[in-house]
Amino acid sequence: MNWDLENSYYEKGYSVICGTDEAGRGPLAGKVYAAAVILPRGLEIEGLNDSKKISEKKREALFDIIIEKAIAYSIQSSSVEEIDELNILAASQLAMKRAVEALSKKPDLVLVDGNVAREFPCDAVTVIKGDSKSPNIAAASILAKVSRDRYCMEMDRQYPEYGFAKHKGYPTKEHRELVKKLGPCPLHRKTFLSFLNK
Repeated sequence: MNWDLENSYYEKGYSVICGTDEAGRGPLAGKVYAAAVILPRGLEIEGLNDSKKISEKKREALFDIIIEKAIAYSIQSSSVEEIDELNILAASQLAMKRAVEALSKKPDLVLVDGNVAREFPCDAVTVIKGDSKSPNIAAASILAKVSRDRYCMEMDRQYPEYGFAKHKGYPTKEHRELVKKLGPCPLHRKTFLSFLNK
């Protein structure tokens, strides 16, 4: 992955650029996670890519490298209650905003994966498929995804009967059947369970 996108903004006068991305918009259960990362300009991390395109083992290895090499990083989340109250898009934006605000070094530009950027504390630019175009967004996508996967293992320990370790809360056929059979647990997003009424 090259630095063309970031470099185009460095050339416009920005000096501290961060990337932000979220993980967990689609699942029926659990928090939505977001990360923000500021990598040293031009840093090459072998294998860095959109978190969905690399294996779990590779993500775990990259997680440690990113944390070690980043100038600053932050991992935040929005709760199930916030998701149900605000809606998933707004809760995802809130998690990303929290991640950017919690960085130890303040960015002057944030590259946001997707097509929505709301209320960030500095200039923000949306980047469609940003996790395959920006090293900073790709790094953030990995931190968010690994953090959420680890949280899914916690969910699984709390409520082993729902199989969270396996499906990570996503609406697989098996997961939906278990919710129909057992009813939702406190970690399920009430606004995501419309299939129960069918």
